[in-house]
Amino acid sequence: MGLFDVFKDKDENDENIGESSGGMEEFERPDDSPSFQSEPEPAEETTSYSPPAEETTSNSSSQVASQIGIEALMDKRAKLEEAIDYVGLMIKNLKDKRTKLVKNIEDESVDIRNLKEKLTKINQFIQEENEGLQQLTSKRSQVEKDADDVGNIVYGLRDKISEIDKIVADEASRIKSFKDSRSGSS
Repeated sequence: MGLFDVFKDKDENDENIGESSGGMEEFERPDDSPSFQSEPEPAEETTSYSPPAEETTSNSSSQVASQIGIEALMDKRAKLEEAIDYVGLMIKNLKDKRTKLVKNIEDESVDIRNLKEKLTKINQFIQEENEGLQQLTSKRSQVEKDADDVGNIVYGLRDKISEIDKIVADEASRIKSFKDSRSGSS
């Protein structure tokens, strides 16, 4: 039996019941949910055997409810309400999970932005250091050139001093020989 087969059976029962009784009764549900109209109950048939009054009333109302299909309909409604509540809970859980995901993604986004800013600063620092190293390399090259120039000057001055020393030594040698030659002739 499918989900809506109950309604087919109910329609068939309604046609039979509608012919036997013309009145309509309203059925209220105890759970304050919207009420709906049920088909009229069939009139009690007079038989030669009559059970006690209590049993007749309860049997008759349960028999009528079962003929109309109200109990099955109420059971289906209750099951549908449970299913809707369950789906609602699933939706709430999905919303909670989505909210958590959104928060996690936002947190990760903030962390990644912070990392990106740090990497940008590191990159900027590296560029500044590279520029500084290039400047130092240029300065060092200039200092090396200046040192080479100073070394060349020093070597030039040394050569000049060596020449002067040689001249002085030659002159000292001449003076000595002159003195020796004078002292030896006297």
